[in-house]
Amino acid sequence: MDKLVIEGGKPLSGTIVIQGAKNAALPILAASLLAEGTTTIDSVPHLLDIDVMLNILRELGCRAEHTDDTVVLDTTSAHTSHVPENLMKQMRSSIFLMGPLLSRFGEAQVYQPGGCAIGERKIDLHLQGLQALGAEIEEVGNRIVCRANKLTGADIHLSFPSVGATENIMMAAVLAEGHTTLSNAAREPEIQDLQRFLNAMGAKIMGAGTDTITIEGVDRLTPCRYKVIPDRIVTGTVMVAAAATRGQVTLQETQPAHLSSLIHVMRRAGVQIVVDGDIIKVGSSARPKAVERIVTSPYPAFPTDLQSQIMVLLSLADGVSILKETIFEGRLKHVDELSRMGADIRVDMNAAFIRGVPRLYGATVEATDLRAGAALVIAGLAAQGRTTVEQVHHIDRGYDRIETMLTRLGARISRSSPVPQAPNL
Repeated sequence: MDKLVIEGGKPLSGTIVIQGAKNAALPILAASLLAEGTTTIDSVPHLLDIDVMLNILRELGCRAEHTDDTVVLDTTSAHTSHVPENLMKQMRSSIFLMGPLLSRFGEAQVYQPGGCAIGERKIDLHLQGLQALGAEIEEVGNRIVCRANKLTGADIHLSFPSVGATENIMMAAVLAEGHTTLSNAAREPEIQDLQRFLNAMGAKIMGAGTDTITIEGVDRLTPCRYKVIPDRIVTGTVMVAAAATRGQVTLQETQPAHLSSLIHVMRRAGVQIVVDGDIIKVGSSARPKAVERIVTSPYPAFPTDLQSQIMVLLSLADGVSILKETIFEGRLKHVDELSRMGADIRVDMNAAFIRGVPRLYGATVEATDLRAGAALVIAGLAAQGRTTVEQVHHIDRGYDRIETMLTRLGARISRSSPVPQAPNL
């Protein structure tokens, strides 16, 4: 397995352009199945999760090419609704294919998805939404089969504003007969991006970004060309890394409005942030201040995907901060790894009590999931000495060559690949 080796203690400095959003690109790629023909998607990052989605689409019969940051996807020859189990196990976002496959083929055969082990993430809301549109669900062991001769619009209320369920229902409802109202919908920017993409193909959707989305079914969709929004979590990760290393970084092609909660917290911590259109400038030359209380919640509140990263900054702050995780019960596993680097963090149930220390120290640590891995990279950049981050494949699921991105900002970081061992003769 690859490792990242980081020589810490050097402030980040420079300018960087933010990659396209993984969590917007994945459902958009899945939604491309809804229109026969060639769709072109720009600003698609090179990530393990993107590779898995493209491989699934190829297994379904599509032709897919990913050159630079553009994906050209021809869905004309798609011929099966069966997603291979081995590919579904590699990525949770593969569940997005249920809605498009059901709409296109009248059937979807999938399996329980994989992904990061950060806590229980049921797909009940996905299935309930599809059932409300007229699908019949059969679960046999780990296999899930959805069938529908015809999908019909319905009034659907989500008991929790699930991002994935909201997107899956949207994709299934666009070609359903009649009107669909989805209440208590998730409000994330990635859902708004999916609405814009589907509407560009001819759908009639309104309300994404609010808690009520309305969908008027149409007879067919047509392929289009579309550019994915910037990745707000990558943006936030670089912002925190700049502050933790006491550097000065300019981030271009961002969406500052998508990060208002993070910007608010970082300013409370004493970090200097200047927003100018799609440019964010982050600067910090002094020790950050503690933030009394941060609670992760669905958008637009503080995102769970930035919880581990901000914890690194608070580990270096003056005073005691409290961070409460309300989305995933398994998302504090990185605390043990940060403690090995000298952080002073106590966990009680789903709350972390963070007492700032003067400095962190390099160590060998393990990325337990995608965002925990990003946090450990930040800690390594800020720490004194050398840090080795293992299990880098988790990080590669969400960051396009993170070591290359950070090297552009002056970081001393490199990827170490294991040397193949000669066979014993």
